[in-house]
Amino acid sequence: MMLQILTLCLRRVIFIMQKRRAVIFANGTLPDLNAARQLLREDDFWIAADGGSRHALECGRAPDLLIGDLDSLPDPVREFLERAGTNMQIHPAEKDETDLELAVWFALREEFSSILIVGGLGGRTDQTLANLSLLADPALREYDIRIDDGREEALCVRESAILHGAAGDVVSLIPFGMAAQGVVTKGLQYPLREETLLPSRTRGVSNRMSESQAEISLERGVLLCIHTRSIDQ
Repeated sequence: MMLQILTLCLRRVIFIMQKRRAVIFANGTLPDLNAARQLLREDDFWIAADGGSRHALECGRAPDLLIGDLDSLPDPVREFLERAGTNMQIHPAEKDETDLELAVWFALREEFSSILIVGGLGGRTDQTLANLSLLADPALREYDIRIDDGREEALCVRESAILHGAAGDVVSLIPFGMAAQGVVTKGLQYPLREETLLPSRTRGVSNRMSESQAEISLERGVLLCIHTRSIDQ
């Protein structure tokens, strides 16, 4: 009887975790801290990728988990996180993955319902490009994973996606690696109707939302979608 109760409790814990969202704080820039805070929910599981801990603390609390080689983490911050009870997964500096990639793979293994990356844009250009490229990993195909700093949102569209914003928001659709075929959009000022976007052309750049919701779909390929919110939102 006791074993059955423990099994039921474990299943309940797993079910709850699967419904929770993982928020990963990267070590990029946050141009609008208040806008970033608006993205967060009370039941989010917070993961800091090394120096991303500073963004978590600025947003109001210590992360639940810290992952990385800690080369961007000042000693006083590490000591504070240890006192706050943050769990730590420390990796060697000589590794094949960035700290953000390690954090993403942790979230995938723990089967969170979705992943939001905060602070993954800005700063070093190579890191920003690597973070955007990470979204295109085929292993993430079935997951809702987005990079968002409150002002700018980035995601990969493989079949379809919905954007929530406001009329006037800028939306750019950039083919990733190959031509994107059968692209259809709704809710954009310049609609696309089963068209092909080429990676060597800029046709999908700087469209605008004509209403509060936009829909994007395609038949083949991958689109990197950059949604820039209006500054007065």
